[in-house]
This record gives sequence, C-alpha cells and structure tokens, in this order.
Amino acid sequence: MNWKQALNDYTIYLKLERGLSKNSIQSYTRDIEKLMAFLESHNIKVEPIQIDKGTVQQFIYEIAKVVNPRSQARIISGLKSFFNYLIFEDYRKDNPLDLIESPKIGRKLPDTLSENEIDKLIQAINLRTPEGERNRAILETLYGCGLRVSELIGLKISDLFFDEDFIKVTGKGDKQRFVPISPVNKKYISIYRNEIRVHLNIQEGFQDILFLNRRGKQLTRAMIFTIVKNLAVTVGLQKSISPHTFRHSFATHLLENGADLRAIQQMLGHESITTTEIYMHVDRTHLAEVMNKFHPRKGD
Repeated sequence: MNWKQALNDYTIYLKLERGLSKNSIQSYTRDIEKLMAFLESHNIKVEPIQIDKGTVQQFIYEIAKVVNPRSQARIISGLKSFFNYLIFEDYRKDNPLDLIESPKIGRKLPDTLSENEIDKLIQAINLRTPEGERNRAILETLYGCGLRVSELIGLKISDLFFDEDFIKVTGKGDKQRFVPISPVNKKYISIYRNEIRVHLNIQEGFQDILFLNRRGKQLTRAMIFTIVKNLAVTVGLQKSISPHTFRHSFATHLLENGADLRAIQQMLGHESITTTEIYMHVDRTHLAEVMNKFHPRKGD
C-alpha cells in the first residue's frame, strides 16, 4: 500500500465512517500530506505500513522548528488518527506515535466582543449599498444564533422557520440542530430577502442559499472573514477578530446573563459539554455570582 492509496482510503473512511465535514477531512489529510512531503524531501522511501517511530519522530522534530506547539499537537493528533485507522483495517499492528508525546499547551480562552463593540461594528456597515443590508443580516445571524462560518454560508431559505422562531442549522458532520432566532434577527434577514436578494440574478443551484454574493452565488468563508476584518479596521477595534468571535460572544453573553450551560451546548452544536465549559472560564464574575446566590454557605 503506497501513501496515495492509503490517503485516499483514509479520506473515504473519514467521510463515510466518521461522518466528518469537508473542512475537518481537509485538516486531517493535510497532516498526512506534510509527512509525505517530508519523506519525499529527505528521499526516505517507506510505505505507511512500514514506517517506524524513529522516522516519524524525525518528522516531528523538523515540523517543531516551523510551527507553534498548538499546531504541532494538532499534527501529532492527526497522524495518530491515521495510523489508528491502519491498525483498524489490519494493515499495521502498532501505532508509531504511541510513545510520542504532544507538547504541553494551555487551553486558549476564546476572544470575545462586548455588546457595545458588536453594536459599533454593525453600525459601521454602509447601508447605502445592497451588500450593506446583507452584511448587517450576516453579523446579526452570527451573533444572534452563534453560527460557525460554514453553517452561515450554508444556511438555506428552507431552513428558516420564522413562524416557530427557529432556524435549522447543519453543523459538523452534517449534524442538524434547531437554534432559536430573535425578532431583531428575523427583521434584518427579512429586509435583506425582500429588498435586496429578490433583485439578484441568482445562479442555478443557489436558489435556496440565503446569503449570496453580487453574482448570485454562495458566499465563501474568506468573504465573511474579509467583511469582519474590514469592519474592525473601520471602527478602529484593537482586537484580532474573526467571524468565530461572534460565536464566542454569543455563548459568553448567554452565560453572563444566566443561561444554562446545557442549553448553550445544544445551541452551539457541541457534541461534548467539555467543549462548552471553556466559556465558564471567560467570565469569572458570573461564577462568583452563581456561588453567592446558590451555595448554602453564602451567608456570613
């Protein structure tokens, strides 16, 4: 079995067996491609079922010189998954990364925006352009529903259940969930749909996609990043933000205002509550308030 064949089979496994999204699959396969490039550049001719710990360790040492510890840990994790797949398929008996430790990294707390900062960003949108109305609806949806970028650009008109105050979101691994939507969010989506989107020359295959570019096609992830970055520059925001920052802010503000962690988990589409618990560390004031309100020894 050569590397190309193994990588192709692994990709099919990630898609069909694991049910991973396109972006997740690309991330996993990119780690394998880095190892393949290393072997080629060092003229090391060894197949995936034969490669040993020493060769993999040499690759890890090399990669550690050019990537940060967090990226290094992710690459090691991706390679472990690949070799575990080979063991699962009976191509190998062992995983050459079993004794290779990932670098110790602290858990990175997500950056968030205050309500005032979010208001400033939205107010900075130029509503005199057709794209302005669309961009306002986009930011309101990112913040109002806590969506990932991939979920936002894939949102369909048929996913909008405004009478029931919900939208249907397709998340990682094509898993679907219903997320509540506020009257204000519905208002700006409706303005965009009824006053801007109806005048677009919508291309074949994109009739049901909610947010479109000027050519009537689906927006890209990069375009959403550009919209957010440009607004941050416009208002002089001294933070490095991305579309994901609105998702973090959505979760943090819900928690600050007393929302249940399990409810936040469901709305974010986190498979594990552990992932959602990171927001417990963002606002320590909220934790103190919970302690003072609910603990039986809160008195003197």
